[in-house]
Amino acid sequence: MYAERLAQLWSVENGLCFGRIDRALPSGADGAPGGAGGVNGPPAGDAAAGDAGTSGADTSSGPAGAGEGGAVPAAEARLYIGRIGLSDDDQERLLVDWRAPVAQPFYRATAASPAGLALRRHIRTRNRRVIGLDDDLFDIDALAEADRSTLNGEAALLASLAEHRTGRMRDIVATIQAEQDRVIRSGLPGVLVVEGGPGTGKTVVALHRAAYLLYTHRDKLSRGGVLIVGPSSTFLRYIGQVLPSLGETDVLLSTVGELFPGVTAEADEPDEVAALKGDARMAGVLARAVQDRQEPLGAPLELRVDRTTLRLDRRTVDSARTKARRSRRPHNQARRVFTRAILAALTKQAAKHYGADLLSEADVADLRAEIHAEPAVRSAINRLWPYLTPQRLLRELYADPARLASAAPELTGRERDLLRREPDAPWTPADVPLLDEAAELLGEIEESALRGALRAQEEESEEVRYAREVLAILGMEGVVDAAALAERHREDAAHLTLAERAAGDRSWTFGHVIVDEAQEVSAMAWRALMRRCPARSMTVVGDLAQAGTAAGPRTWAEALDPHAAGRWRLERLTVNYRTPSAIMDVAADALAAVGPGLEPPRSVRQGDEAPWSLRVDDLAAALPGVVAAEAAALGQGRLALIVPAALAERLAPLGVTGPEGLDAPVAVLTVAQAKGLEFDGVVIAEPAAVLAESPRGPGDLYVALTRATRRLGVVHTTDLPPFLSRLTPRRETGRA
Repeated sequence: MYAERLAQLWSVENGLCFGRIDRALPSGADGAPGGAGGVNGPPAGDAAAGDAGTSGADTSSGPAGAGEGGAVPAAEARLYIGRIGLSDDDQERLLVDWRAPVAQPFYRATAASPAGLALRRHIRTRNRRVIGLDDDLFDIDALAEADRSTLNGEAALLASLAEHRTGRMRDIVATIQAEQDRVIRSGLPGVLVVEGGPGTGKTVVALHRAAYLLYTHRDKLSRGGVLIVGPSSTFLRYIGQVLPSLGETDVLLSTVGELFPGVTAEADEPDEVAALKGDARMAGVLARAVQDRQEPLGAPLELRVDRTTLRLDRRTVDSARTKARRSRRPHNQARRVFTRAILAALTKQAAKHYGADLLSEADVADLRAEIHAEPAVRSAINRLWPYLTPQRLLRELYADPARLASAAPELTGRERDLLRREPDAPWTPADVPLLDEAAELLGEIEESALRGALRAQEEESEEVRYAREVLAILGMEGVVDAAALAERHREDAAHLTLAERAAGDRSWTFGHVIVDEAQEVSAMAWRALMRRCPARSMTVVGDLAQAGTAAGPRTWAEALDPHAAGRWRLERLTVNYRTPSAIMDVAADALAAVGPGLEPPRSVRQGDEAPWSLRVDDLAAALPGVVAAEAAALGQGRLALIVPAALAERLAPLGVTGPEGLDAPVAVLTVAQAKGLEFDGVVIAEPAAVLAESPRGPGDLYVALTRATRRLGVVHTTDLPPFLSRLTPRRETGRA
């Protein structure tokens, strides 16, 4: 417990205290501004911002912490806002957790609606030193003359926007805006859809919502935790530091392709194939594929048991299969019903042969066990109703045209051909929801069967051998199972966190699920995600205009009504904090090509650099100079070279690819890899190729155009798409 708390305190130390609110109390009231210990006076001065966490004894961050969620006494006119709540040894409050209700005015107050505040102060720190103060004044009459002379006015939000990117998403806990705060503090039940264009802060709002929900509803969420699903491993690495910086370390981050434990799904496949695998029709295909493995019997089987020949006919098998299916159990659990019915029929035959009147119940039970142990009987049952894993079911379905034709009559011949693959082909992310669906249909294999299958392997296990020796020394052989003892000690040694346990358990159910870039999630993936949250408590974040795959939904109703009809609500973010309007004007033309009537978000700043285009004869020859010049112009900033997927390998030497590119001065990424990320500067290579290789080309270009916070350039060898006509042409290669 203390180790986890210490890890939390280390993770929040950077920028621990970032704000202060002074309430507009009546003049002369105890603790009112202007009285003793006024707005800027000691002992609770702003220098405490960097040191508040060093002496605090009460480190509760939940609403039950000292003074954290309760009413604030009228005399308490000043509150410091921090990443977590802290109190000193005397239980005097030092910091209010930003998620506590009393901290809400820090985010909601405006000039028109000050929420009872006289002053809001933003405090910027580096390590444990205060380096800047920014004040929002709501009631000057509530301030003493001395307090008025110390006001500072630079906007904290714009100051944060001007900073260089670091390759990691930063939290916005100190600069949350009113429309974002409304989304963050929205209630837990139901599905909240947060829609917004590029740069509106959808992702970081969702992450802060996760932290807020864990704080406010910790009793409900502590057992199941929170799952955050993102579009790529690069994206997850980009956002990975946000929640720890807010004091939350027990959240599972995953892509859809990582949701099935034990399966690594990293192979690529054509968009057309991925879209087909994500189609809702595949649920019916898999259900029939499972039923097809519950095979009818052709010719009767003669089974030799001891000195008796037993006959298994089609009628007996059909009756057993009907009983198993009517049990409504998953395939692997229903096998027990099927087996019991087959054994009952065979035992009845054998008993008749030996003289049923002469056999006791114990004799009949022994006879049934003997028949069940017979290899010929086991072989017949395994053929007629085999144990199946999701991997085996899907591999054999893909590899066998006859099985596909039987299970997928609603698919066209061409669609079935698209699904064909060799049994040893690697898994793709689109396979994972199908594996999850298959696992739901199949159920777990009986533990006794698993033990039998693994017995030989366990006998060779070093841990099992050691456990057996220990049991022999203790005289407990036959009392305690050696394999179970070894497994228990393996589990004890792991000390798994909630997130680690959830990652290894396909059936784990979460208290809340956050889905980012949800416009890319297929119908089959939605089914898998909904299984992980039966309570349907979810935050869904996305922008339908940025969809880059045909597998995603056309409307939010299409995605959510099959699972949560009447239980989802929509919030929109409308302000673009990332992209300057000079760049957004270009992106708006691409958005118009995506669909008429789509509105881009409003940018909060103009920007200093006009976006440009450069036509060259040889892309590979020209790009090194362009990239070097842009990187130099950015100084300490980060540059992304966004390239068509077909050119990614060829242009990779110009920077660093994959998740590691986030830590490099220059990252080389495809549009899919860049989705959800932001960089100081972006160079887009060959936009016509990006347009041609995607089923939603204008949407992909819209995504690429809106990744930059400062500079944007386009390098091309062919004519630009008409909607990029606002770019300023350049003539000199590499001129910054």
